[in-house]
Amino acid sequence: MTSLKFHPTSDILTDSIVPANSSGNAIGGSFFAFTGMRKSFYEFPPNFTVTKATVKEFPALDGQSVSYALIKYPAASINPPHTHPRSAELLFVVDGILNVGFVDNTNKLYTQTLQLGDIFVFPKGMVHYQSNDDPKKPAAAIAAFCSANAGTVSVPLSVFATGIDDVVLAKAFKTDVATIKKLKAGLAWQA
Repeated sequence: MTSLKFHPTSDILTDSIVPANSSGNAIGGSFFAFTGMRKSFYEFPPNFTVTKATVKEFPALDGQSVSYALIKYPAASINPPHTHPRSAELLFVVDGILNVGFVDNTNKLYTQTLQLGDIFVFPKGMVHYQSNDDPKKPAAAIAAFCSANAGTVSVPLSVFATGIDDVVLAKAFKTDVATIKKLKAGLAWQA
């Protein structure tokens, strides 16, 4: 007879985690359903958008080590370089063509052009991006994460919109303070 053994790195310790402010008996099937992406399939916004299904938006994910995001890329748009500190990302292209890439810890860049139905994995914590280079057609992808809260750290915002002194940034990027101020001004709409 074989028995199941608990894997010490697993974070799933219960079937599900019921919110503290509710009774377990009051939870029904709707607790385990997320409908927040329905409207996203019928409209294409003019700007890059991410519709998330993380533990924040979908409490049933608490303790499940999974989450999703629907990412929409208008023509000629990007998902700027970023990382997910608590998860790998599995990107599935459901519309259009995307150019993607990530940088490993030796600063080697891995890139690929993805078409409808293609999947790409971004390893946990690695800086990565996606780009829709088509000037006329939008693209869309679904991202799956091995965390209920993968987190997102935007490289441009974390460097230029967090209050790091302009002199420090100018030295780090081997440029002048005026150039740093221009870069910060260009990111002001995203902060």
